[in-house]
Amino acid sequence: MLRTAILGLAGVIALGMLSAPAMAQDEASDSGDAAIKSDNPFLHESKLPLQAPPFDKIEDSDFKPAIEEGMKQQAAEVEKIANNPEPPTFENTLVALEKSGRMLERVSLVFGALTSANTNDTLQKIQQEVAPELAAHRDSIFLNEKLFDRIKTIYNKRDSLDLDPEAKRLVWYFYNQFVHAGANLSDADKDKLKELNKEEATLSTEFQNRLLAATKAGALVVDDKSALAGLGDSEIATAADAARKRHMEGKYVIPLQNTTRQPALKSLTNRDTREKLYMNSVNRAVQGDDNDTRDIIKRLAELRAHKARLLGYTNYSGWKLEDQMAKDPDNVEAFLGKLAGPTEKAAREEAADLQKLIEESGGDFKLKPWDWNFYAEKLRKQRYDLDESEIKPYFELNHVLEDGVFYAAHQLYGLTFKERHDLPVYQDDVRVFDVFDKDGSQLAIFYADYYKRDNKSGGAWMSNFVNQSKLLGTKPVIYNVMNIPKSAEGEPTLLTYDETETMFHEFGHALHGMFADQEYPSLSGTNTARDFVEFPSQFNEHWALYPEVFKHYAVHYKTGEPMPQELVDKIKAAKYFNQGFDFTELVAAAKLDMAWHTLTPEVEQQDVANFQQRAMDVAGLDQSLVPPRYESSYFAHIWGSGYASGYYAYMWTDMLDENAFDWFQSHGGMTRENGDRFRKMVLSRGNSEDLETMYEDWLGGKPGIKPLLRAHGLVAEGQ
Repeated sequence: MLRTAILGLAGVIALGMLSAPAMAQDEASDSGDAAIKSDNPFLHESKLPLQAPPFDKIEDSDFKPAIEEGMKQQAAEVEKIANNPEPPTFENTLVALEKSGRMLERVSLVFGALTSANTNDTLQKIQQEVAPELAAHRDSIFLNEKLFDRIKTIYNKRDSLDLDPEAKRLVWYFYNQFVHAGANLSDADKDKLKELNKEEATLSTEFQNRLLAATKAGALVVDDKSALAGLGDSEIATAADAARKRHMEGKYVIPLQNTTRQPALKSLTNRDTREKLYMNSVNRAVQGDDNDTRDIIKRLAELRAHKARLLGYTNYSGWKLEDQMAKDPDNVEAFLGKLAGPTEKAAREEAADLQKLIEESGGDFKLKPWDWNFYAEKLRKQRYDLDESEIKPYFELNHVLEDGVFYAAHQLYGLTFKERHDLPVYQDDVRVFDVFDKDGSQLAIFYADYYKRDNKSGGAWMSNFVNQSKLLGTKPVIYNVMNIPKSAEGEPTLLTYDETETMFHEFGHALHGMFADQEYPSLSGTNTARDFVEFPSQFNEHWALYPEVFKHYAVHYKTGEPMPQELVDKIKAAKYFNQGFDFTELVAAAKLDMAWHTLTPEVEQQDVANFQQRAMDVAGLDQSLVPPRYESSYFAHIWGSGYASGYYAYMWTDMLDENAFDWFQSHGGMTRENGDRFRKMVLSRGNSEDLETMYEDWLGGKPGIKPLLRAHGLVAEGQ
């Protein structure tokens, strides 16, 4: 997943980033006097390489005054631009806007990273306080009538100006961003919109804060080790260590991941334990306590419906999708409709196979969601003789990162990596690498934060500490975050294949950011449409199992021996296994997202559980068989991370990436020539041209749905 920090222009903060998850960890403390002090580390550019954040100098108390001072500075800069007595030009208006808000950008990028990956009570309190202030600040720019008049003047004469293609794209981008944000509204409607935006920002932040606390509280606590039968010794040791860290010595704790399914469900032999873990997962945020998210969800859906109507759209999805590749809700629904039938059919066939296995194993019960992973794993072992405990020793974290992820980037693009230990980090587990281009010049700095913590948001993501821009003279400083359970002291961290693939995925985002080569920060790197931005990351997953890469990193952590070919073949043979379930839960989540965001203002607030059930019924999906990957109450993507009406993008971009990999395969596979062409025509282009045109120029045509279905075993090979 990508977490974006900039929306529309440099220095303006996307509300989703500052609504990133937070959790009460330490005793609450006053954020202190918001007056900026002369030694605040955000007042000036960092003196560290590539302006990397000086984490050793940053205190929690620095954030609020820096954010407020950053808003103050940018507000003054914007007012100067809007009131410039000179006629509007590209330089004195749009370039000036791109240069504005430098301090606000510095502090917000770091603040967003910490509130997502290493939060505490103080940061959570600051989030709550600044969310509505930042929403108001953003509106003060996008709803500034004088500023918009200048932008509109430039836009109307753009074809007569002597602008290069990227500059012309920036004119188009700014104009559409302002219109999309409500710049054409009347003064009275602008005031209404401002209030809606402030409330939405506040509630999104509160949602994430409640969810992280609910996820921690929802961890499964086990008193008797026998209840964990089926887990390996290292997994049980990790559970005991997690309990000790919570001061629960003698017990065992299995923390929740952000998804409905939990990894331990595939191993736990005790059905009661599986059910408890599953129910903890789905009920984490519906306990009627301070962490319950349902009231927030209902109000957010209502707010967004009203906001869309105010902006002239039937529903929120219509507004949100206007500047995406999909364009409108009908196109999204048509796309999902092509997937729902094949995936639901495959899931039902898989369910029948699992029910048969239950009965053959002597079980006298109907398949339930908490049984699916366990019996699917048994069936996978039976069909492919593939045991996850056999393969994990070949996926040691450091080997996967350095000999797999980095190696693939070297083979394709000529990149090299060197770990450095002199730069300060925000948490001891974080690692830092210099990234060098094929000519030996420094391309970027990369931070890797892979281990799960109770004060870290669930899931995996990429973002920037510093954005690339030739105009500003900045190179990318990028980080990846995951939630891999940390092994007990002295033990290696062994990954599942899914975790391995996720590491490649997030580094695909990182490459997209590292290769950015734009003049203007608003068009740089990953600042693209949601239904394009996941394409480079999903495409990069393919190299995880690519023979040349796989044999380079998949070695036994004890012996150094490569994975036996027999085991590799089993992994490949199992590639299509359980894809009906896997893809149906994605389709269900996307359908749920669209259902919430196609509500109209006339519809009364919804009972969350009833609404979800109706949405699944309308979609023809049986959630009692295959629940959505995220249920409404913990669907952080759409309520707090900027993916509202955008969860379909994971499948849309999967379509793009499968077509792309077909192209690579038909043109010689992993070659430097192919990598350089992909970098030049796609990865380095950011949002500097029309994304559909960019993709089709590289591919040589339009993408089709068949490669996507075929890659997931939903149509036969060759179709």
